[in-house]
Amino acid sequence: MVTINAMGDTCPIPVIKTQNAIKALTKAEEVEVLVDNEVAVQNLTKLAGSLGCEVKSEKKAEKEYRVVITVTEDKLQGQADEKKEETAEAACVPDARDNTVVVISSDRMGEGEEELGKVLIKGYIYALTQLETLPKTILFYNKGAYLTCEGSASLEDLKSLEAQGVEIFTCGTCLNYYGLSEKLQVGSITNMYVIADTMAKANKVVKP
Repeated sequence: MVTINAMGDTCPIPVIKTQNAIKALTKAEEVEVLVDNEVAVQNLTKLAGSLGCEVKSEKKAEKEYRVVITVTEDKLQGQADEKKEETAEAACVPDARDNTVVVISSDRMGEGEEELGKVLIKGYIYALTQLETLPKTILFYNKGAYLTCEGSASLEDLKSLEAQGVEIFTCGTCLNYYGLSEKLQVGSITNMYVIADTMAKANKVVKP
């Protein structure tokens, strides 16, 4: 049995840890995941369902849950076949990015509580690092500029994306307005013309 301790991990980290563990399996195995909230249990149950795997869960104590996903040989074979197809596709498609542009205009995600919004945007940026097809560009403007600057909790993930070829641009006017011009830590400064042009030429624009 493979055990994953995801206690204290925020969404989507438990799901991503589990996905990676399942992908790494070389034989039929049970994957045990320990989490501390019911939402994580539901997300892991959905993951197992999407993979066609049997799943069981139990509440062991307050804020302590155990999820066991059974990965059979036929599911592993399905994974192996998918990897072969991906390898063949990769030979024809040299870039793991498509022309998707992500635009981030705030240091939080959604409306409501500020603290929750900041947790969500951090989780979203981390999730981007785990996508099989990365966005081509991420644009930061208005208070989103804080996320590319000193003190941001997302710097490590953004640097990882940049290292994989994702363009990261932050609005220069916004940096100046918030007094962040000397604190930029990842990507480069851009202007509103480039932002408008990049969005206009994108196949898809995503705004979390």
